[in-house]
Amino acid sequence: MTNGSIYWKINLMNKSFVIIAVILGIVFIVLAFIYFTTPASSLPGFLPGYEARVLNHHYKHGIGTLLLGVACFVFAWFQSGKKKTSVKEENNG
Repeated sequence: MTNGSIYWKINLMNKSFVIIAVILGIVFIVLAFIYFTTPASSLPGFLPGYEARVLNHHYKHGIGTLLLGVACFVFAWFQSGKKKTSVKEENNG
């Protein structure tokens, strides 16, 4: 196995992490919108916070999912940034 193929595999894995993080970020932000706009009794049953006959909105759940969405976008941003080269790589290359 050559050095180039290892770098290619790492780079491909890094791109897949970025894509997954962006998709999760979008999902979490959509969920935050649902928590902010939908009463607890109208939430789908699979979401945490569903309570029958309750008209409150779950703002804490919304804030939590919004922060998770932003954190996923920040992670994707840092992972897709330019990589620093070490001093050894600069001297060898």
